[in-house]
Amino acid sequence: MASPKNEGFLTDEQREVLKIAVQNAEVLSSSPSPRSPTSSLLLQEFYKNNGGGNGAGGGGKALGAGPKHVRRCHSGKFVKVKKDGGGGKGTWGKLIDADLDPCLNDPNDPNYDSGEEPYELVGATICDPFDDYKKSVLNIIEEYFANGSIEAAISDLRDLGFKEYHNYFVKRLISMSMDRRDKEKEMASVLLSSLYSDVLSPAHISQGFMMLLESIEDLALDIPEAPEMLAVFISRAVVDDILPPAFIGRAKKLLPETSKGVEVIKIAEKSYLSAPHHAELLERRWGGTTRLTVEEAKKKIIDFLREYAENGDTAEAFRCIRELGVPFFHHEVVKRAITLAMEKPESESNVLKLLKKANEELLISSSQVSKGFSRVQESLDDLSLDIPSAKAIFNSLTQKAVSEKWLDASFTSSAGANGEVLDGDYAKLRRYKEEVVTIIHEYFLSDDIPELIRSVEELSCPEYNPIFIKKLITLAMDRKNCEKEMASALLAALSMEIFTTDDIVNGFTMLLESAEDTALDVLDASDELSLFLARAVIDDVLAPLNLEEISNKLPPKSSGTETITMARTLASACHAGERLLRCWGGNTGWKVEDAKDKIAKLLEEFETGGDLGEACHCIRDLGMPFFNHEVVKKALVMAMEKKHDKMLDLLNECFNEGLITINQLTKGFTRVRDGIDDLALDIPDAREKFESYVNHARENGWLLASFS
Repeated sequence: MASPKNEGFLTDEQREVLKIAVQNAEVLSSSPSPRSPTSSLLLQEFYKNNGGGNGAGGGGKALGAGPKHVRRCHSGKFVKVKKDGGGGKGTWGKLIDADLDPCLNDPNDPNYDSGEEPYELVGATICDPFDDYKKSVLNIIEEYFANGSIEAAISDLRDLGFKEYHNYFVKRLISMSMDRRDKEKEMASVLLSSLYSDVLSPAHISQGFMMLLESIEDLALDIPEAPEMLAVFISRAVVDDILPPAFIGRAKKLLPETSKGVEVIKIAEKSYLSAPHHAELLERRWGGTTRLTVEEAKKKIIDFLREYAENGDTAEAFRCIRELGVPFFHHEVVKRAITLAMEKPESESNVLKLLKKANEELLISSSQVSKGFSRVQESLDDLSLDIPSAKAIFNSLTQKAVSEKWLDASFTSSAGANGEVLDGDYAKLRRYKEEVVTIIHEYFLSDDIPELIRSVEELSCPEYNPIFIKKLITLAMDRKNCEKEMASALLAALSMEIFTTDDIVNGFTMLLESAEDTALDVLDASDELSLFLARAVIDDVLAPLNLEEISNKLPPKSSGTETITMARTLASACHAGERLLRCWGGNTGWKVEDAKDKIAKLLEEFETGGDLGEACHCIRDLGMPFFNHEVVKKALVMAMEKKHDKMLDLLNECFNEGLITINQLTKGFTRVRDGIDDLALDIPDAREKFESYVNHARENGWLLASFS
């Protein structure tokens, strides 16, 4: 039997040395060099030193170093390696070996390092947060259309985050609803209103609609009615106060003139926002609505009142009133309750108790109570056909309500001394209101002030002038800024033609008394009323003292008195005239610098031989009555420079025609007085001239007594 030594086996000592060499090779293999030759060198050194330790023989030769270019890998095989001239004795070999060592690329090799394998680039999809947002938004909208839960939609969108993408939500919501039923379209409008200011900012809404306008041509390919639908959505957003009316003008400027987006804007502007009663029409535009309809509300009111008449459960009746969620419609509750008391006299005590307690607990406001009584009063003729004693019962109920102080005593001002309703007066008032509404709507369409004045004069009802003012401003507040500007311009014209200051004061008083109810329909009614009041002061329609007069007629600490305070602040602010002229956004007025140039030119033309009537006509055409003090100032300065009194003739004519008011004349004289020192540098006798003009003005009643 051959000796193990001759068969190439290692001694125990050699095995121990080999084990140490392998361990050292593993430790050194973690070197940062790309490919460490340490393990191979150690093994070669081991075989070189221990090759003859087994004695000379075939086995020893096999275990020895053997040929210089033979290496033994750990799998037990010997591999011949071509030296290729790289390196020599005591060197690390070539910097880069052309032939890679198969041992080092063998995954079974203990020295194998996967990090040394060539890198392989693997394609991977980059995650875009906007893509995730779009998918989530799609699910939110689909769920909302399925379950109708506004609260869930608001919560989901808020939790989603990514506020910078919310304009896409607006676009996606509307575009998805376009391809669905009217119910979903109404749901989309309601959701936008619910999200506004809480989750969606005004910028999100505007940008979302702008994106829709820019992509309407693509939408129209799939949904031919898309332009018409988008026009309705834009108009509805304006009515719901989530999109400013100024958006219409901005969108026109940003979109190409020939684009479909401009067509959509024109449809919204002409077909919907300019139509009479457009707010009510747009609220019902989609047919079925998610909100309570008028007919449904009336039915619910009748049902719970009948139930209340039987059981007298006031708490249950109050719960039903609150559940209706229509505080602006509480006058219907009052009307139906009074009618029920007329039909069933035995329920009268319960009805009076309900209305009195509802008013005391502020569930039904005083103005809603008055409106309810007024509606019954207007329909007494019809009620008398079914209930012969309707007028007597109504008079009795009215007296009890006034005596118990839950109906305003002023309600009886249009009744006779004995409390009997004056049927002729009510019929006349009702006809007047109907005709006035028609006249105002025609004015908003035509902008023809002379025609309106002629129509009002033909009515021959000067006692109802305050009602006209109330109707005018109420209708204007529910329309665009253009109509608000037209209303202010009309007030200025009416104050000079046919309306007295008392008419205007009483009209604004009526408006402010019902301000709380108006605010239910027009959210920023208080702000707009304050602008109308301040503008009236600037236009000399009202004097500042008239604001105090109106305030004294209102209950203290009411919303009306707050509106008066706000109007005073606006009218007394620096540059109030210029600002209030443009309080409704863009309007037809001149810029201040342009107005000054025009005033200077018309005065120069008049001074060089112009006609007095033509000069007055030019001043009137400026359309800036609040700025007429500039006419006074320039006329006085020009009179000083030219040293003749022709300009005083012009001022006298303007004053006599009511073109320039005493307030504006006083303000003009005050401005000249304040700048007299500077004028004296160029006009030596400026002070003497000014004193003579002041005396002339006082003699003709041009100046207020406060001027000194």
